[in-house]
Amino acid sequence: MSIEVHECECEACQKPKDNPTWPVHHQMNVFLSRLDEQQRRWYVGLESNKLGHRGDTFLAQITGMDVETLRRGRRELEEDLMNRPTDRTRVEGGGRPSAEKKTRSYRRY
Repeated sequence: MSIEVHECECEACQKPKDNPTWPVHHQMNVFLSRLDEQQRRWYVGLESNKLGHRGDTFLAQITGMDVETLRRGRRELEEDLMNRPTDRTRVEGGGRPSAEKKTRSYRRY
């Protein structure tokens, strides 16, 4: 099984690979490729907090993640992950509605 690692799209990484930022951005993307979706959000949200103003835009270039996803990660961290389940990745009840309405069948005896 091959895991796809995002290639950084920032200006510095578009130059020859001997620049000092490329290894850091590459390692960040390798690390992100091993995390689940909420862990990626939280890690990049944490990094965005460190960078401050315009951090979301810059990290979106590095990671390929959507800016709104980064903002969501920051918000969840600000709330101390209070509304996030501890035993599953996604919140219960989400997802696509059933295509067919479930009906209860009764047995006649």
